[in-house]
Amino acid sequence: MSWNELAHFLMRRTIGSVSDPVNAPFRRILENVRQAFPQPVSDRKHDAYVAFTVLRALDELDRRKSNLPTLGLPEPVNHGNATDARIAADPLPLEDVTAQLAEFLDGMFLWGHPRSQVNVVPPASVASVIAVLLAAIYNPNLVSEESSLRVASSEVETAAMVADLVGFDPERAAGFFTFGGTGATLYGVKLGLEKALPGSREHGITEKAVLVSSGQSHYARLSVAGWLGLGEENAIQVRTRLDNAIDLEALESCLRKLLEEGRRIACIIATAGTTDAFGIDNVGAIVEMRDRLAEEYRLDYRPHVHADAVIGWAWSVFKDYDFERNELGFRPRTVRALAKACHDLKGLDRADSIGVDFHKTGFCPYISTLFLTRDAGDLVLLTRGREKMPYLYQTGEYHPGLWTLETSRSAAGPLAAWANLKLLGKNGLRALLGHLVEMAEVLREELEGRAPTTVLNGNNVGTVTLFRVYPDGIDTFTVKERERNDPAYRDKLCEHNDYNRKIFELVHADAMAGHGVLISMTDCYRHSTYGEPINALKSYILSPFADEENVRALVDNVIAARPRVF
Repeated sequence: MSWNELAHFLMRRTIGSVSDPVNAPFRRILENVRQAFPQPVSDRKHDAYVAFTVLRALDELDRRKSNLPTLGLPEPVNHGNATDARIAADPLPLEDVTAQLAEFLDGMFLWGHPRSQVNVVPPASVASVIAVLLAAIYNPNLVSEESSLRVASSEVETAAMVADLVGFDPERAAGFFTFGGTGATLYGVKLGLEKALPGSREHGITEKAVLVSSGQSHYARLSVAGWLGLGEENAIQVRTRLDNAIDLEALESCLRKLLEEGRRIACIIATAGTTDAFGIDNVGAIVEMRDRLAEEYRLDYRPHVHADAVIGWAWSVFKDYDFERNELGFRPRTVRALAKACHDLKGLDRADSIGVDFHKTGFCPYISTLFLTRDAGDLVLLTRGREKMPYLYQTGEYHPGLWTLETSRSAAGPLAAWANLKLLGKNGLRALLGHLVEMAEVLREELEGRAPTTVLNGNNVGTVTLFRVYPDGIDTFTVKERERNDPAYRDKLCEHNDYNRKIFELVHADAMAGHGVLISMTDCYRHSTYGEPINALKSYILSPFADEENVRALVDNVIAARPRVF
């Protein structure tokens, strides 16, 4: 049989197997699958079906709610079984899929629950959730205006609002959303690298460069140094003071040493609200130091100062608040804490760039992070020519994909952030932050009033409280000093670290069983002067529903756990 004869034979056989091509099996499947997509033209009946399906999924989860800070009782997760998953041959009904989706949230933490005080995760507002839903349904891509149209304006407007809030000139500044705080730091360091070593983007890194930050700064500095090719060993750490802010004298000594060695300083990362303790570096003083040393050493570039303000940015709403009049009626101790944070952040507008996490103190769903540069002209250092992307940017004027690392970018982040800035306004954010700080102050007062407990970050004034618990017979007035500075106390420090680890495990187990408050722990709040890590229990209050009863319940849980430690 020739090839032509074989082809005709197979064609006749194929046609014969489907007597009616219009009713081919794939068409029946396609018709069903089409119903699983939002309809491209108005269809009230189908819209009602979609809304009903979403509500059923929410009902599935609502049935799991109780007085626990979780959706039902958590059970151990067996990820080994997950590798057995395979794609089925036939589609499942949408209702079955949504029911199975809900099962993934069994035991999930409820961040808005008053008994949830877990590390820096807020509940998302209804407005921000709707924003994310709209972005998911219509799926704009912020690579360019041509694939996002007016949705792109939400990013520009949000950047302008935040620029004005932190003290940048909105007409001169520019910003865009990226993949979290690490992404914002990556952009800040990348800009600095292009300033310190011009042409690095095209020709590679031809000299060693460093980035400098405090010992309390986020470990993202290591990720960024590694991924940009600087090397983690070139992420230099500077000691901090007891208030967890960078030691300015130590920073100047470090910078001078680096400059005298001929090293190029790609970026100085100032932290405006550390993750563990809410330590705030003096950004204004760091910028002044940078400028002075650049002149003194006659540098042919100016080291970039990036402010990692992913947590602390929100306190900028108090920048123009009259603490003397205190129109919102905060308690005196709360006013003092808010005013101190506002004072410590006053140099934020001097930074060259800032990272802002709306999924932390902006009460948005993950991921919603804004990278903001004081001078939009800096983005030229990251901009690629259009000829390198010939199939993009054919229409419109706003094309952030020319300078962003990402090509595809969701609009969920900026839409959610925009929604919350509009929903809350300054006074809404002030009320939220004021309440959260007030609850943190209540917790600290309770902890300081108990003999076995002590607060570690008493000089910091955010919503996070680090504390330690001790066995009977330990003087909690003097133990912190000995643990920090007395090498002869090393063994005791290690014992107390182990003790606090056991306390945390007991408190966590109680909370997961529905009998306590969920908190976090840090393995190294800071190092002692002789090199040992000091751990701490961590309460991070971000729920608008937190109240004094639940704050005091945490202290009771901790005290009740002590007799069970062996």
